[in-house]
Amino acid sequence: MEQSINITERNLPHLEMLKNQLDQEVDSTYVPGKLHDVEHVLIDVGTGYYVEKTAEDAKDFLKRKTDVLTKQMEKIKPALQKKHAMKQAVMEMMSQKIWQLTALGAAQATAKA
Repeated sequence: MEQSINITERNLPHLEMLKNQLDQEVDSTYVPGKLHDVEHVLIDVGTGYYVEKTAEDAKDFLKRKTDVLTKQMEKIKPALQKKHAMKQAVMEMMSQKIWQLTALGAAQATAKA
């Protein structure tokens, strides 16, 4: 269950932590690879099991898996957009707080002078 956070009441370290958390939740991880035998490949079918398939069978399997993942992505797209918007709001609030701290520091330095 998602909860609301009032970012205007958070300090900079907490906003930084929140930004990092949102980055991790939104970012994807890609792992490059190379095939040595292009006629036969191992396909991860889940829970640590791999099956050797011909390249043509692998294409069919991956097409079906891609279709399933595309449908799932469409379902979670609104949540990702919401997290992205929240991340933007956090970054804007961080900028405002940094600006306020900078302005306060300059005002205090001027008052001491």
